[in-house]
Amino acid sequence: MSSKKTVTKGKCPLCGAPTQAEFRPFCSRGCRDRDLLNWLGDAYRLPGKNLQADDADFD
Repeated sequence: MSSKKTVTKGKCPLCGAPTQAEFRPFCSRGCRDRDLLNWLGDAYRLPGKNLQADDADFD
């Protein structure tokens, strides 16, 4: 029995390859780690108001 089974229900959100049960929802450790680095590096941030501009109103 193989420890890395392919899960056919989904595809990796980063590269589109079939997911692996061990790394679900990703296909590999590399894609899982790349996603974590995207979160840590603010790659997934949403645009919003500049808070520093709002602070100038309170001077």
